Amino acid sequence: MGLLECVQMVVLMMGAFRAGMIAVPMNPRMKAPEIAYVLEHSGARICFSELALAPLVDGAAVIGTLPEAKETRTPLPLVSPDDPALLLYTSGTTARPKGVIHTQRTLLEASKMIVSGGITPADICLALTQLSHASGLMCAYIPGLIQGATVVLLRSFDPAAALDLIERHACSYMFGLPAGLQQIVEEQVSTPRNISSMRLIFAGGDTVPVALQRRVLDLLHIEVREGCGMTEVIPTTFNPPGAVRAGSIGIAPEGFSLRVIDERGNDVEPGEIGELILRGPANCIGYWNDPDATTKLLRGGWLHTGDLVMCDESGYYWFKGRLKQIIIRGGSNISPQEVEEALYQHRAVFEAGVVGLPDPNSANCRWPLSLFVKVISARRMICSPMHARCFRSTRFRRACTL
Repeated sequence: MGLLECVQMVVLMMGAFRAGMIAVPMNPRMKAPEIAYVLEHSGARICFSELALAPLVDGAAVIGTLPEAKETRTPLPLVSPDDPALLLYTSGTTARPKGVIHTQRTLLEASKMIVSGGITPADICLALTQLSHASGLMCAYIPGLIQGATVVLLRSFDPAAALDLIERHACSYMFGLPAGLQQIVEEQVSTPRNISSMRLIFAGGDTVPVALQRRVLDLLHIEVREGCGMTEVIPTTFNPPGAVRAGSIGIAPEGFSLRVIDERGNDVEPGEIGELILRGPANCIGYWNDPDATTKLLRGGWLHTGDLVMCDESGYYWFKGRLKQIIIRGGSNISPQEVEEALYQHRAVFEAGVVGLPDPNSANCRWPLSLFVKVISARRMICSPMHARCFRSTRFRRACTL
């Protein structure tokens, strides 16, 4: 399905689930080669697309529009909740995206976890992210559906359009990615709307800077509930109602078992950093047509997230980076997220990214840091205040002086 957010996409997806088919939603921003790969790899036989996007599907012929619904006496098949129902193609560290397999049961269990965070039948849920994205489906649309709430679709992300919809429909809940939430805050500052109906904001998909959470609280008077997840399982953790700890990705959802392990697979002590692995009812069942990657993901009966976390004595988890993104400098491990968090403390920083670059003059894995910072033009700054802020941070000094 190559559609922008629309009611037709929802009807098609729900119809596929009811008929026991496998839905394969595709991001409309995909290019022709990416679409061709997904169609071939998934084995899709029918492609529903907006007319404007149809030419991107190589060799496809437009055969008509969606027919009007008609009553039929042909019985639909009995569908097992544990059969594959959805393929979500996700890019990782490999060249080709992998098709994450979810069943109707895993979709339902993931959505029930989000509902437990406080979504009610009276809520009006705004789906900020696309339904081809796990967060759009399992953090907005399906939770609203199973609660009998109203769901408002945003055709494609635009901060002004999002705020207009909140004002027009009195939306009360939304899930957003940090970058999108940042843009919404800036747009609200620039052109205020009446968004007093909004009461609940979940955020995840990337680290939600503490500075952004505080800004949302100051400007919108809403406490951001940060959580963590991935296409393979949502959520892995989330901050519970009334017990939010800014900077933490939260606690284990009910019914999930979580472990933090070292490189040998042994559990680490509280306060130590390791890889998060988990098992629970919302875990995907593997990767489509990729048994080797499935075995690696689910080895030992646990889903290996690749996320580096620290669990404190209270059971709250703190994200420390991705296993494959840790920077080694002078023989020490540096978490990009730690340095980014220090940069975000400066009010002029809109987005920050930290990566490691190989040092060709070193044979001992010594990596220099490279910083990418996007500055809000309305808040011009000179280098010296930024340097002062960064080097007042213990975490930043540790990373830069090794």
